[in-house]
Amino acid sequence: MKLPFTKYQGTGNDFVIIDNRNRQYEGLDVANLCHPKFGIGGDGLMLLQHADGYDFEMVYYNSDGKISSMCGNGGRCIVDFAGKLGVFSGGQCRFIAIDGPHKAIWTHGYVELQMKAVDRIESRGNAFVLNTGSPHYVLFSQDVNTLDILQEARAIRYNHEFSAEGINVNFVEITGAEQIRVRTYERGVENETLSCGTGVTASAIALMAYQNTGEGTHAVQIDTPGGALKVRYTASDMVDDVWLCGPATKVFEGVIEI
Repeated sequence: MKLPFTKYQGTGNDFVIIDNRNRQYEGLDVANLCHPKFGIGGDGLMLLQHADGYDFEMVYYNSDGKISSMCGNGGRCIVDFAGKLGVFSGGQCRFIAIDGPHKAIWTHGYVELQMKAVDRIESRGNAFVLNTGSPHYVLFSQDVNTLDILQEARAIRYNHEFSAEGINVNFVEITGAEQIRVRTYERGVENETLSCGTGVTASAIALMAYQNTGEGTHAVQIDTPGGALKVRYTASDMVDDVWLCGPATKVFEGVIEI
């Protein structure tokens, strides 16, 4: 069978995207398709599907082939993909993902994606645990560019508390007023990725808790190895009106025999 696909990247977080609105592609070997040597290569694979009451459904798989929790950079990329297919009009859409409904504002190559609200931030000294559609451990550190994060991240991801479900681990350096640098180890990929949308969202929200800046509107600039992103949100009794903003870039398209 011939499988048409499009390859996308969002600040270096790369994805295989497939138009499956007719539900003709089932039982795909996601791990092989995402393998950089034997397939197309990617941090994950997404299916664009029809969903009643929404512009579309986003179904996301990690590169290990398992259905995953929400992927923020993937969400931005699939919005750009859907927009260019004409799935929605007017520059705005509403879609459903594994963590619930999302809104997005789209201009060609740039997407502002509304993320889920956060009602719990667990403090652990200079680290925080929270869920932004995917679970994240956020650790504040110094000079993250020089860190060998794999050993420390895997010690957290595979410890007795998190090993069963897994957790993404973020290392955060404060570089200015509401400016941070982030490196992320992603479960499912089981390695560092150039960027993680839910990870930078968690890191931006954790910054407010770490600095105890309290209620109000925040707009945090984030530098990742794959590029720059922005997260804005409002903090009160909970953190809501959370938006992940950044580029979504089509890399190439093709057809693979499977």
